[in-house]
Amino acid sequence: EIQYLAYLTNAVDQLRGEAGSMSFFSNGQYSNGMVVRIAGLAYQKGFGGHFHNDNGIASITEIPGILIGCPARPDDAARMLRTLYASARHDGRLCVFLEPIALYMTKDLHEDGDGAWLATYPDPHEALPIGDVGVYGAAEGRVDLCVITYANGLWMSLRVAKRLEAEGVRVRVVDLRWLHPLPFDALAEHARDADHVLVVDECRASSGVADAIVADLVEKVPGVAPRRIVGADTYIPLAAAANLVLVQEPEIEQAARELLAGGRRPVNATPDQPSAGGAP
Repeated sequence: EIQYLAYLTNAVDQLRGEAGSMSFFSNGQYSNGMVVRIAGLAYQKGFGGHFHNDNGIASITEIPGILIGCPARPDDAARMLRTLYASARHDGRLCVFLEPIALYMTKDLHEDGDGAWLATYPDPHEALPIGDVGVYGAAEGRVDLCVITYANGLWMSLRVAKRLEAEGVRVRVVDLRWLHPLPFDALAEHARDADHVLVVDECRASSGVADAIVADLVEKVPGVAPRRIVGADTYIPLAAAANLVLVQEPEIEQAARELLAGGRRPVNATPDQPSAGGAP
């Protein structure tokens, strides 16, 4: 266990240069299967500043073969941890379980006392397959907006989605769950159903997963013009100043409304047929 994500830098050499590479350099003769729990990410309301709040994961997402799970909901956490443990034990894989600290004690979602973030402990035999994403809201058919996010971003995005849905907007929120390897194919399928795609990545602009997701969607989904919201490329300051550098709920809502104001994307758009936003 690594107590905070900001402390990860002291262990990266062991994870990348030893644990993660042993199977490769031994041609599969040896492995270092393990699950590393990391309490991380931000939104702790100013507690601890940078050293207890960090939102950069590039140092581990670039490790070949690593498996990174990042749950948002308690029931997902239990089932994903089982999957990681099985992968480490049976496949000898290096696994990271990134836990969003700010959601540890979260019970409510839309209003105080609604208990919408609580869940029943799943059956001990239940596990979530690697690459399986969570889908909320309009799960079937065409939607006006698809929001792709994870961890704290899921909590904020679901709140925004409810307000938009009350206005008649069809919204689908997709929880990544898995940050490496990213579930690219599943994301492309959901993006094809949407007029607009918004990627909400709470990590720093140069140290998250938004860039890879946007690039893959542009390559796979003709006519799509995803927009991303990311954290600022800086350390996280103390107290309320942290809110100035982290993705905030009003920012998500504003971006969503700006996208929706751009009209609909042609369902059968091709690279030669401009989307509603005018991008080729």
